[in-house]
Amino acid sequence: MPSVPAQIACFPFWLRRSARRLSALVLTLSLLLLLAACGSSGSSGGTSGASAPAVTLNVFAAASLKNAFQDIANQYHKAHANVSFKFNFAGSQVLEQQLANGAPADVFASADLDNMNKASQAGLVSNPQVFAKNRLVIIVPSSNPGGVNSLQDLAKKGLKFDIAASTVPAGKYCRQAFDKMARSSTYGPQFEKALLSNVISQEDNVTAVLQKVELGEADAGCVYQTDAASAQGKVKVIPIPDEFNVIAQYPIAVVKSSAHATEAQGFVDYVLGPQGQATLEKYQFIAKNG
Repeated sequence: MPSVPAQIACFPFWLRRSARRLSALVLTLSLLLLLAACGSSGSSGGTSGASAPAVTLNVFAAASLKNAFQDIANQYHKAHANVSFKFNFAGSQVLEQQLANGAPADVFASADLDNMNKASQAGLVSNPQVFAKNRLVIIVPSSNPGGVNSLQDLAKKGLKFDIAASTVPAGKYCRQAFDKMARSSTYGPQFEKALLSNVISQEDNVTAVLQKVELGEADAGCVYQTDAASAQGKVKVIPIPDEFNVIAQYPIAVVKSSAHATEAQGFVDYVLGPQGQATLEKYQFIAKNG
């Protein structure tokens, strides 16, 4: 039986020419389809994460970071579509204990250095870095039923004052500020004694203090300036002068047991970078270099 080329050679000239043109057309179309496939596979790379496996990062973060971190996570997801987030917001001391007990996490962001140092010394985290700072303020309900118009008013007998527990970073910082005031001639030790005698509750996290003041369950409370900013007019702010204030430092780190260490480090880098820092400042945090 003749070969295919031999069979084609038997065809009339016009038919042989059409067959050659058809073969060339098929070859050209095949090459174009191959190039298109290569181009589309290459275009799915970059920072979009469209071709990367889906990852959910479990982020343990101080309660005061809730609004800022949720915003940052949304921005990060837009640039890295494969990365989603699951947050655990609580007091830093609670989060550190959860990590020590083996709770699965990828990133830890604390509102103080002490709890991060505990996690670091226990070998739970890698290379902690300070990414933000915060300042203390006194807040009162917008209706101000306690008539608190100055720091001195916090010592009024019968005032309902709320504060975080001393094991909570915000509670620890507030007490340090009150100690500074007690050593000053402006306030003195009796001021601190009277103020602390007005404490009606000691909360597990600073967000709980904010909520009680918003609801009018307390006449005043000590929180971060970021908490006051998030209240959107539900509270009034009484500043604590810089000479008495305590600036909180917030460190962040990748958890060593993370199953997604590369993606976790990418998120940490974003928080430390210009976009993350700009978002933190939007929520009234002080930038890491501020």
